[in-house]
Amino acid sequence: MRPDSLRPATAKAAAKASTKLATRLSKGEKRNRKRLAEVGAVYDLQPVPRQATDVLAGKRGEHPTPAAPKAKNKWLTASVVDDAAQVVAGIFNEAERRDPDHQRNWVALVDGNNHQIDRIQAEASTRGVDVPIVVDLIHVLEYVWGAAWCFFTEGDPDAETWVRQRVLAILHGGAVQVAAGIRRRASAAKLARPKRAKADECARYLVNKARYLDYPTALTAGWPIATGIIEGACRHLVADRMDITGARWSVTGAEAVLKLRAVRANGDFDTYWQFHLDREQLRVHRSRYANDVIPLAA
Repeated sequence: MRPDSLRPATAKAAAKASTKLATRLSKGEKRNRKRLAEVGAVYDLQPVPRQATDVLAGKRGEHPTPAAPKAKNKWLTASVVDDAAQVVAGIFNEAERRDPDHQRNWVALVDGNNHQIDRIQAEASTRGVDVPIVVDLIHVLEYVWGAAWCFFTEGDPDAETWVRQRVLAILHGGAVQVAAGIRRRASAAKLARPKRAKADECARYLVNKARYLDYPTALTAGWPIATGIIEGACRHLVADRMDITGARWSVTGAEAVLKLRAVRANGDFDTYWQFHLDREQLRVHRSRYANDVIPLAA
């Protein structure tokens, strides 16, 4: 983003930043030139009940697994202007447009961001709808892998087995027990604080998010438990256009492009374009002379 389009915190960090080298960044240094985009999605799917072993299968072809739930009627939104509260409100507006009487089951998938969770709960309470919240399994998996490297050397195949066992236990509803086990192992191994940092981080994450890690209920009900649609949208809706080499965006330009890309991705471009032409006709040709009395030739 252009310097005058950064959010206040990022602009402040950019103003204080200094680099060791003149021509490139050193390890760990950031330019503080990016602005976070809030991305959301609403979609429909037919529930597909599954088991933990269906999600985290062993060797390929070991046993047949049911197909994962398939998303239909996707609606995407992204903004570099609106905050999480506004984007979440827009998501709920779209969900209510589809289900105004709240007859269907609503489920919210998040990556664990506390502010997003708070906003979802606030919107659900305001609108009188029950919305179970599920934390994305892939984010949980990354935390467990981070803990694994506290106990295993890089590339050790035993780490893969250890991670699979812990994630299976989490999928069976044992997040708190897995957290306790990770802490016990780190203490038994007498790891120094820096060495066990990722293990403690993982355990803390599992305990803090335990109420949103009810995967047994989600799998039995056939709900999705991963945010692949959002990850994909962050790529094809935002990054593929906004993050190209050499691009520098203003807030106005970036927001306009994101809105157009979302309209196109949602299949609404033709409708939007007709609306745009009608508005331009009104702005250019009609509104200017709306109050004028134009005499007609006899």
